[in-house]
Amino acid sequence: MSRQSEIGLVLMLVAALALAIWAARRAAGGPPPVMDFRASTLVSGPDGSRALYDVLVRLRVPVERRRTPLFDFATDIERRPAALAVLDPPQDLVSAELAQVVRFVKEGGAVVAANTGGGITRCVGWDVAYRFDFMQADSFQVVATDRNLVLPAVTNYLRPPATGRGERDAARRRRGGDIEDSQCESLLPLAQDTLLRLADGRPAALRLRYRGGGNVTLVADAGYFRNRTWRETTVPEFITPLLVPPRRGRLAWDEYHQGFGRSASLPRELVSWLLRAPGGWALLQLVAVLLIALALVGVRFGPARAVIERRRRSPIEHLEALAAGLEGAAGVDTAVALTVSSLRRRLGRTGVLAPGEQRSWLSALELALPTAAGRNAVRRLQRILNQPGGPERALAAAQAVEDVWTELRPPKTRAES
Repeated sequence: MSRQSEIGLVLMLVAALALAIWAARRAAGGPPPVMDFRASTLVSGPDGSRALYDVLVRLRVPVERRRTPLFDFATDIERRPAALAVLDPPQDLVSAELAQVVRFVKEGGAVVAANTGGGITRCVGWDVAYRFDFMQADSFQVVATDRNLVLPAVTNYLRPPATGRGERDAARRRRGGDIEDSQCESLLPLAQDTLLRLADGRPAALRLRYRGGGNVTLVADAGYFRNRTWRETTVPEFITPLLVPPRRGRLAWDEYHQGFGRSASLPRELVSWLLRAPGGWALLQLVAVLLIALALVGVRFGPARAVIERRRRSPIEHLEALAAGLEGAAGVDTAVALTVSSLRRRLGRTGVLAPGEQRSWLSALELALPTAAGRNAVRRLQRILNQPGGPERALAAAQAVEDVWTELRPPKTRAES
């Protein structure tokens, strides 16, 4: 197979893999919609909470986005943070997760819950007046503990559970007693601080302190945690101190119940799409065919094979080859005459000499040579030229010419060699 065919196969394989990755990304789903009302630090729209995360990062507060359930939140000692923020998630925490939050608070952890906090607000004996934004009737002016803060009106506030049995259950929980059908273990607060209240005294933000140093901060209006409010009002001055962990450690944002569970990795999505989609099966077959084709032509990718060594012939070998050719053509005298002419040309003489002139030129060359070896070679060449003989004269003449040239050529120094 030619090199162009191999390159074509590799390009087809790369194109198939690129198409599979694109299809897997498309199957995995695109980004969340533009109108996203989740109070998540992963949402940068007006109703998201990305501003809180960015501000705390700039303040060098250790933060993390938790995208897994809270089943091991308190028991995983090595990864346990110092504080947890649950900002009005659309998915409620299950009983096992609420039990982990209760244990976390008992062991000195801090929790910040907005609106119902996925069930945390009810777990500590309180509820909000309006569970959903579209049920909020009006806004309420508020008064902060810090008189220097002028905060915007809220659209929600805290209250005990609304009717009959719920009120009795809330009272029992605040006293530390057990209640029927409870989703979490009861917590008995040691102190309760009102951080924000309505003009008529109803609480809008509370901090409940528990034995062991733990605390739960309840903020009824989840709007205080949204990007729009943080950009246009003084709410950050009120909320930021509530989010900073009271002891050394990091703040964990609950993103799992916001719908941002840990997504599958790209390789896992790709394998899943290849196995379940008809297009994936087609791509797998195409890749298999390409790999087999590459394997079939890959035998020549092995070690280099031994080849015949080719080297340039020396001048004497050229002369011997020329003499052998002329011997085969029965042109011995012509070969000898041409060999002498070649020596004369190599010595810088031009023009063609007749046979008699060659002999006189060789006699003059003999007298001009400084060494005995050179003069002997010229005499040998003269005998070959003057005396008759067989085909061996051509080879002997070539060797004599090479000996003369060797004697006339100046010796090379070590640097030139």
